[in-house]
Amino acid sequence: MEVPVYLFWGFLESGKTSLIIDTLSQDYFLDGERTMILSFEEGEVEYDSDFLEKSNSFVVQIHEIDQWNEDFWKACQKNYHPDRVMIEYNGMYPIEPVMDVIDETELTLYQTIVTVDATTSELYLNNMRSMMVEMFKFGNLIIFNRCDDETPIATYRRSIKAVHKTAQVGFERRDGKEVETKEMLPYDLTDDIVTIQEEDYGIFYIDAMEHPDTYVGKTIQVKTMVRRPQGAPAGIIVPGRYAMTCCEDDITFIGYLCKLEHAKSKTMKKVTDKDWIVLTAKVGYGYHEAYEGEGIVLEALRIEETNPAKDRLIYF
Repeated sequence: MEVPVYLFWGFLESGKTSLIIDTLSQDYFLDGERTMILSFEEGEVEYDSDFLEKSNSFVVQIHEIDQWNEDFWKACQKNYHPDRVMIEYNGMYPIEPVMDVIDETELTLYQTIVTVDATTSELYLNNMRSMMVEMFKFGNLIIFNRCDDETPIATYRRSIKAVHKTAQVGFERRDGKEVETKEMLPYDLTDDIVTIQEEDYGIFYIDAMEHPDTYVGKTIQVKTMVRRPQGAPAGIIVPGRYAMTCCEDDITFIGYLCKLEHAKSKTMKKVTDKDWIVLTAKVGYGYHEAYEGEGIVLEALRIEETNPAKDRLIYF
């Protein structure tokens, strides 16, 4: 029988235990099913015995990551008969050992929730960025807690969306209240031609991806590099920028498909791979086989040759 798993992943004292307690206190989890909390660490918040009784839950402590294997799970199943499992997992540990056991058993991963303490997030991003990015890539829901007015919410949100487009991202204050995440854009979407400065390309890329309806029908102007992927259909380019999302080894090109059939130019007869251009284009949205689904599709109106951007990379 399938046993659902909810993975709570984050660094020590990032709020995992508190979130598990809050989750198990919700009506939709107070359904009488038995929950095993598999804890790979001992944080500052403990599970109260009264709470565990009320929520029909129990805690199994893992002291060494090697303890967690198929035999260990089978013993837990035989001795405790859990209906579901919530794993409290330290962000310093790799995800593979958890997934190996899940893949080998009837355990089924339903959701991965990543918790981040906003008061220490900058420290971790500066010193353990690859670990943070790995969690962002894997998480279905990323929650920054303990936020205040100084927390760079927009920057963090773009960093996550750059590596995991479909992840849900939430921000909470110390009192648990949700933080408004609406971002003030550095360009005016009411202009006849929306001019996007070269340093703002990352903001445009993420915002258009999340809110395509806001951009469809707009005319934009932006400086980009051109990529022409091998096998791309004739008349299609991908204008965009190289972005560093993790480290020097994790640089990726981000951009949207662009049709050339109506493009005009005074300075270019042919657009080739790695050209730098100032692109004026109309924003559309629809299905394209290159996306294997729907997405932003630009229609070039004018293309002019230009110098490379001042910064080779954009950062999230």
